[in-house]
Amino acid sequence: MSKKKLLKIGAVLGTVLLSSSLASAERLRGTVSLDGSSTVFPISEAVAEEFGGVQPRVRVTVGVSGTGGGFKKFIAGETDINDASRPIKSKEILKAKESGVEFIELPVAFDGLSVVVNRGNYWVDHLTTAELEKIWQPGSTVKMWSDVRSTWPQQPVRLYGPGTDSGTFDYFTETINGKSGASRPDYTASEDDNALVQGISGDVNAMGYFGYAYFVANQDKLKLVAIDGGKGPVAPSLKTINNGEYAPLSRPIFIYVRSIALDRPEVKALTQFYIENAAVLATEVGYIPLPDKVYQRAMTRIEQRTTGTAYHNGIAANLLEEPQE
Repeated sequence: MSKKKLLKIGAVLGTVLLSSSLASAERLRGTVSLDGSSTVFPISEAVAEEFGGVQPRVRVTVGVSGTGGGFKKFIAGETDINDASRPIKSKEILKAKESGVEFIELPVAFDGLSVVVNRGNYWVDHLTTAELEKIWQPGSTVKMWSDVRSTWPQQPVRLYGPGTDSGTFDYFTETINGKSGASRPDYTASEDDNALVQGISGDVNAMGYFGYAYFVANQDKLKLVAIDGGKGPVAPSLKTINNGEYAPLSRPIFIYVRSIALDRPEVKALTQFYIENAAVLATEVGYIPLPDKVYQRAMTRIEQRTTGTAYHNGIAANLLEEPQE
């Protein structure tokens, strides 16, 4: 059987993600470095693995420093691509400009930031955004579950969440507490979502938050909490995140590519491969694909080297409109 036919069968079966442009591409060499958001990490890791099957001589490294920590490395020229669970901040744009770094912003998927508790927690059926603010706001006096609702147990609330370099932390605090970075400090923080999963799954009084994919990967260990944003409790799911029903904790996630890095064929090939296969790989790891037209615009941004941020405030609905440069 011919190689072409084997590749076709593999693509149909979903065992090989192979874009037409890469199928005929020369074998490349080099290293491509990604870092940043733990939320975006599962997609980038999947992309790196699949790309390795197409370009085995290209070494792709994927680190986890949090969105903010990743941007520091990215702006310093230490990485080619930054994974980000929020759009780049104005102060980061300024630092990039001062450092002479031009970047291309590419949305890759939707995420529904998920609030979770231990599976042994029998009392929490849902939380309102007001209750989340009461728990997580700076100066919060919530110490016991009964401080949230009087009918809940007089047991200590033990909180877990991302560290301050995390885009998830930025998004949650801005959405729930009204200001990015505004949070009570007395919680167990980690840039590693797997560490948060371990902590929450091991403590019946624990509660925390992270990206939807980490709940999907650990749903046998955790209990998902429906959130009432004013229209009744809604739990995150592929359907509710995609149609906007899960609000206000749905958000787009991104990768940022150094424009100059695209001069290296291995970086350009990986970036194109990422966008061409983001929909499939996002679904596989528990995220929600963007509309086709958004990926098409992203490919155009790569080809035209369109630099700068187009999605300033990160509202998911804005991805459905033409970006404002």
